[in-house]
Amino acid sequence: MSITKLDQIIDLVKSKPRKRLVAAYANDEHTIDAVNAAVDMGVVDATLVGDEETIKQVCAGLGIDAGKFHIVHEPVDTKAAALCCEMINNKEGDILMKGLLSTDKYMRAILNKEKGLCPPKATLSHVAVIENPSYHKLLVVSDAAIIPLPELKQKQDILKYLVSIAKAMGNEMPKVAVIAATEQMLAGMPACVDAAILATMAKRGQFGKVSVDGPLSLDIAIDKETAEIKKLDSEVAGDADCLLFPNIESGNVFYKCCTKFNKAEIGAMLMGAKVPCVLTSRGDSAKTKLYSISLAALMAK
Repeated sequence: MSITKLDQIIDLVKSKPRKRLVAAYANDEHTIDAVNAAVDMGVVDATLVGDEETIKQVCAGLGIDAGKFHIVHEPVDTKAAALCCEMINNKEGDILMKGLLSTDKYMRAILNKEKGLCPPKATLSHVAVIENPSYHKLLVVSDAAIIPLPELKQKQDILKYLVSIAKAMGNEMPKVAVIAATEQMLAGMPACVDAAILATMAKRGQFGKVSVDGPLSLDIAIDKETAEIKKLDSEVAGDADCLLFPNIESGNVFYKCCTKFNKAEIGAMLMGAKVPCVLTSRGDSAKTKLYSISLAALMAK
């Protein structure tokens, strides 16, 4: 069965063995509330690394029994992130989660060459699953937060991440739109050239069972009427499952337009590390963080 709502990801992972989550600097209400919900639903067992007194105070304020978590006291945010990576490397966790620390500190811990979670030559990418009320199904999109201007090799890796998530959600033949400013093949626009190369690679079976088209403008990728008006013959056009953006600006603006204008629900994480890493904003809701935990649990080995 193909997943069409983010709630269904929770239902799916609830039917599987619990994963072990390690949350870095988990001192805030949204993180603890989301992790608590994931624990209660049977999605994960959780270790909270941060200031123990603060964590217990937040739990008390939310009416949560702190005893359901394994709490590790480390009151310094950077040290908490490093300790979490160490725990993952010691096989004490299957998922890493960002708590109340900035993304740059979180990423520095992951990228640490000696004690981090980044395999040699790996491409780390932010991937989000978006439930937008204005679209007829879930969209898997990348990259909105990590890679400023992905090169062709990085785009190949990102495409594989998009497809792996879509397939994990039950889509046997994902449709990937490689986004550019136009659907025309313009040699002077690198985004168009890369998109055409990726589409050709897909047709030759280099990404497995997947349908890839590009370059495609965003309106054509997600709106069937626009594709028909422009007479574009494409099985991806108007029905994309995945969007691969050419740069961080376009991906980030799309992501925030979905959340702010359309009140879309999101699940997001970092892919390419040794384990799925939940990567949400410190200001994101507990629901967004719960969806992100569930998505990471779906992708964890």
